[in-house]
Amino acid sequence: MNWSLNVNEGGMQMLISYLKFLFDPLVFSGFASAFIASVFWMLAMTKFDITYAYPFMSLSPALVFLIGVFVLGEPFTIGKLVGLVVIIIGIFITVKL
Repeated sequence: MNWSLNVNEGGMQMLISYLKFLFDPLVFSGFASAFIASVFWMLAMTKFDITYAYPFMSLSPALVFLIGVFVLGEPFTIGKLVGLVVIIIGIFITVKL
């Protein structure tokens, strides 16, 4: 991220550089996504017990795996598939038992 920051300039120019970085569409969309995810998480916590809802946070690595394979074209390996199955079994055991 340092490539987009102008850190060799003096005070005001550096401040302007940081503000431009903060409002860069990719950085700003990351902050907005995190905020929206937090709001939905708080809403989920008002509807479900934490012992029921929190295990579903473990689905993040599984979703990253699936998006990586189907969207980004990353390699699909047996080891990754076994890890995905272990995560899903763990969530099922935690929620149902």
